[in-house]
Amino acid sequence: MDETTIGLIYPILKCWMKKGQQKRLPSFTGKRASQVLAGVLNWHTEEVFCRELAACNSEEIIAFFEWLLTEIYPTETVVLVMDNASWHHSYATQAALSLFEDRVLVVWLPPYSPDLNPIEHFWKHLKANACANYLYETIEQLLDHIRLVIDKHNQLDSDLHLSFSKNF
Repeated sequence: MDETTIGLIYPILKCWMKKGQQKRLPSFTGKRASQVLAGVLNWHTEEVFCRELAACNSEEIIAFFEWLLTEIYPTETVVLVMDNASWHHSYATQAALSLFEDRVLVVWLPPYSPDLNPIEHFWKHLKANACANYLYETIEQLLDHIRLVIDKHNQLDSDLHLSFSKNF
């Protein structure tokens, strides 16, 4: 489980161009809108479940956990691998998670170790396939494309599905 921010300031990544032609993207002149996403990766099925947050704070994370644990995994045992963000450790968040303590185990990552969280690899994949080298007029256009890439990822036979190696 982790959060990421996507925005209208698009990253330029490596891409193919015809010989002698330079890829050009128009400059962005609109409002620099962004959106926080919280997501979880199901290690067994490789599905990603994601929600938009108004901000990264305890209140929003608690709402995310309530959605996750009542609608997505209403009866299953869940292992949450989380980093040490302050809103993850807050008293309010811990109190909310304690309501599900009979079926939720939280594994805390060591500080400064994002590579140990598999959802970070998905965020990189998502941004490379939905954000990079594109210029969106509005944040809604970007979010529509983000949702499409997530839906495609959740289809195992899709070319946008990112498979995770489970060999250690």
